[in-house]
Amino acid sequence: MHKTADAGFCRMLGYTTAMESYTARLEKSGRILIPSAIRRQLGLSEGSQVIVKVEKSGAIRVTSRSQALAKAREEIRKYIPAGRDLVAELIQDRRVEAQREDKKATRP
Repeated sequence: MHKTADAGFCRMLGYTTAMESYTARLEKSGRILIPSAIRRQLGLSEGSQVIVKVEKSGAIRVTSRSQALAKAREEIRKYIPAGRDLVAELIQDRRVEAQREDKKATRP
């Protein structure tokens, strides 16, 4: 396993810390070993599920499910006003709908 980092290039791309890159081998079975430093950084352990995406550039991006979920939550929060409780709204909507259904069921 070979590890490299180019701090100047990383700063140019807007990253504040150097991105590390590792060289790994593709096994006959098609498996690639994710280096332990990356597994620790992503919080991965045996059996962890990851999302593997092929970028338009041909690069492969591996993301932990927890990181992908955090990113999705971050994106969604941009569209929800502060203090708005979507869960409470959903529960209230379901209660109103249930009452409506109960009224329909009791009509002769």
